[in-house]
Parts: sequence; C-alpha cells; structure tokens
Amino acid sequence: QVQLVESGGGLVQPGGSLRLSCAASGSIFSINAMGWYRQAPGKERELVAGITSGGSTKYADSVKGRFTISRDSAKNTVYLQMNSLKPEDTAVYYCNADIRPHFLRPVSDYWGQGTQVTVSS
Repeated sequence: QVQLVESGGGLVQPGGSLRLSCAASGSIFSINAMGWYRQAPGKERELVAGITSGGSTKYADSVKGRFTISRDSAKNTVYLQMNSLKPEDTAVYYCNADIRPHFLRPVSDYWGQGTQVTVSS
C-alpha cells in the first residue's frame, strides 16, 4: 500500500511564505514524476509545479518566480517552497506521484489527502 502524506499548509498573510512537504511511504520500487496541484473553491484542479526523477521542473505561469519545487529522492519526499503568496493562491494543495510499487507492477498515479493553504490578512 502506497501513501502520500502532505504537511505544511496553514494560514499566512499576503507576501508571506509557506513550505509544503509530501512524503511517500509503503511499498515503493521507484518514483517517477512528482508534483503539486491545487484546487480552489468552484474551480478545477490545476497543476502548480512538477518535477521529474531527473530533476527537470515545470511551473504554472501564475507561480513562476514565486514557487520552487524540489525533491529528496532518498526520502521519497517532494517539497513546494511558496514565497510572495497572494490571496489567489488560496486553495487545497494536493501532492501527486507516479509510483511503481513493485518491479513487476506498472506505474500508477497516487494522490495525497490535500492540505489547505489560506492567504489572507
């Protein structure tokens, strides 16, 4: 059984910073891409940032220059450093990972339970 557990969300004032973490645990043979998505009330879930196993990254235009994604492969953990936060960044943030749980099994898509980020004064 594979689990993704997020942490680090909370309430922050505009212009502030937060760091989200997501740790994968359980039966894991290998992890390919990892990423962060978010969903605001009444909106569709959108990609915020992604990182490949080789370290290549991509970002939504709305967060470029403010957010940084990184990963620690030894810890099966992905991070999202969020700086210069804006009220429009308010959303539930979800961790996502493409994981092969066993060398005989295919890669599957896994999601965390989500962590709330609220940017408000």
